[in-house]
Amino acid sequence: MAPPPGLDAVLEFCSRISEADPRLDADLLLRAGRFAAEAHAKQARQNGEPYIIHPVAVAEILAGYRLDTETIATALLHDVVEDTDHKLPEIERRFGAEIARLVDGVTKLSRIEVQSERTKQAENLRKLLLAVSEDLRVLLVKLADRLHNMRTIAFVTKPESRNRTARETLDIYAPLAERIGMEQLKTELETLAFRELKPDAWATIAQRLTYLRGRSEDIIPEIEQELRDTLDVNGVPYEEVQGRAKSPYSIWRKMQAKNVAFEGLSDVMAFRIIVPERAHCYLALGAIHDAYKVIAGRFKDYISTPKTNGYQSLHTGVLLPGRRDEAKIEVQIRTREMHHIAEYGFAAHWIYKQGPQAAQPARSFPWVRALVDILETEDEANEALESTKLELHRELVFCFTPKGDLIELPRDATPVDFAYHVHSQVGDACVGAKVNGRIVRLHDKLENGDQVEIITAKGGQPNPAWLKFVKSGKAQARIRRFAQAEEKQKQRDEGRTAIVKAFRMNGLEFQEKLLEPAVKALRQSGVEEMYHQVASGSISARDVVHAAFPELRGPQRPVEPTALVSGRARLGRSGSAKQTAVPAAPITGVVAGMQLHFAQCCHPIPGDRIVGIVTTGKGVTIHTQDCHMLENFSATPERFLDVDWEQGALGPATHVVRLTVQAVNGPQLLSSVANAISKQKAVLTNLRLGRREDEECDLNLDVEVRDTRHLAELMGTLRACEGVIRVDRAKN
Repeated sequence: MAPPPGLDAVLEFCSRISEADPRLDADLLLRAGRFAAEAHAKQARQNGEPYIIHPVAVAEILAGYRLDTETIATALLHDVVEDTDHKLPEIERRFGAEIARLVDGVTKLSRIEVQSERTKQAENLRKLLLAVSEDLRVLLVKLADRLHNMRTIAFVTKPESRNRTARETLDIYAPLAERIGMEQLKTELETLAFRELKPDAWATIAQRLTYLRGRSEDIIPEIEQELRDTLDVNGVPYEEVQGRAKSPYSIWRKMQAKNVAFEGLSDVMAFRIIVPERAHCYLALGAIHDAYKVIAGRFKDYISTPKTNGYQSLHTGVLLPGRRDEAKIEVQIRTREMHHIAEYGFAAHWIYKQGPQAAQPARSFPWVRALVDILETEDEANEALESTKLELHRELVFCFTPKGDLIELPRDATPVDFAYHVHSQVGDACVGAKVNGRIVRLHDKLENGDQVEIITAKGGQPNPAWLKFVKSGKAQARIRRFAQAEEKQKQRDEGRTAIVKAFRMNGLEFQEKLLEPAVKALRQSGVEEMYHQVASGSISARDVVHAAFPELRGPQRPVEPTALVSGRARLGRSGSAKQTAVPAAPITGVVAGMQLHFAQCCHPIPGDRIVGIVTTGKGVTIHTQDCHMLENFSATPERFLDVDWEQGALGPATHVVRLTVQAVNGPQLLSSVANAISKQKAVLTNLRLGRREDEECDLNLDVEVRDTRHLAELMGTLRACEGVIRVDRAKN
């Protein structure tokens, strides 16, 4: 019988790994590899290779992190149950209960991944996190699986499949890798996903990094030697000084955050100092700060206050004298053990030293439970997914409880975020807070090292106004759910009260069972829905009475149904907007039949956070949540309507937005801008030259885009144009 395709790759891997790591059970891995090769014998990857090459590659990645035998065997077997006729009981019989349990966990994650509908993604993420909360090794295998799939994504033929996989990698898997300290794996996932999602931006940044290295080939070694000399002069022992350019994706994110072009970034290089002992970290820091000018706000001490994923290091930013380019650098100082944890993952180090039983992250990774709580709190799948992404992508600030427990929060978090992190009920009942023993306002921002004490009141409830300043996904999810339930109950009560009043005006005694004929006549799903329809104005209380008692109905005049219309803003040279009727962009939260308009002051587009303002006789006007005109309605909060864009529905093909571009005026500027707009398949409807000083100028562009994602891609492409300094969306 001929050996299965790819068996030679299995044998070569098992031979190499048994020599490299004597801890591993070479016989078990060889049996697992042979079994997987035979199971996948009739299958091939999209690039034509035998399928077993993929499991071997996943196992190779995990072996590089010196993981245990069970995890590597799971990598070899992770697709057997999903893609072949072999079932889980056979895996357990051949390889034991522990490996079978891990394979089962990875298999379940693979099954949920094939569902692409957005409304199912929150449930998929919930299952992922529940599996991770039971055994971290499930996530390690899944991350290695995703990394190899991203390395070979070019062989996937369907562009929409590549895009979906890359987007999920960037939104979910790369942040999860960061949370468990696998910095090296996270960086590669981000780079591969970024190259797939934004190939033009990736190519531009990669080209400029190559140019930078070529132009300044000796700068990194020169700065490395300068740092060594500084340490030597101060008698600070060190093992290694190494420099590197930052990854294209991290540079892209910094360009977006600072709203600057590549030329506006000066700290695209980072240097790492490895020292023998923890105390030497602070000696090295003192030497660096004594030799160079420190950049304010760039110092972080993750040694005395480690990140919750175990990361420890000193970070500082300094200004190098005598250089026009690359004047600012980031310096990281750590021990060899800290470096191992930072590069290869605290999880892998932890499992290696403490054994597989330590792979239950419930205590050491409380963020897993926090993310599951968000998914269990949110009613809407889209809101749950956004809250979870927010929680994964946050920058951090570290605070303490009065007992000294460390609480990790997103940057700019408030005492309310702190309260919800402690417990949902503490957040609900929060009425005040003390920071470092002093009473503060609930919307004050917390700083690193703050000690926070939450003041609660029995029977306290969340305040929907907190949504304006809370930063954590968990707090937002909990407050939003309470606000929605409260608004729904309020609307229900208002509708019922109106109907009771209408009954009395007609000399009738109200009883809810009398509404049953009206429910059927008005085509409502039930009495509760009818209450809400009356409160929103879609149905009048009088209509309900007449539907319940037709004999009370007088002569009727025919009524023309109100069409749902919306305005599409067209910006002229003066900046004013004219409204023309077009098919409406579907908006949830607006009762069918009510007139709908888009505000001319802020021009919302799909993807913007929006709010509706009810105006008697005019219907609902949609504003962005940061529109300055909303201040005019602050005295009448009852006119505010909780609305959102309907997911997956088709509205107007394009919406006009105004962009302001600050750039260096040159002969190629207009052609570069026009090419960038054309490349993103946007339409330029108006262009006006604004401020013009010396060599710089401002361009005001009116551009048609589909939604905020399309707008972000367009702005990113414009920022990458040569000569462009910054790009902003015009507001109000």
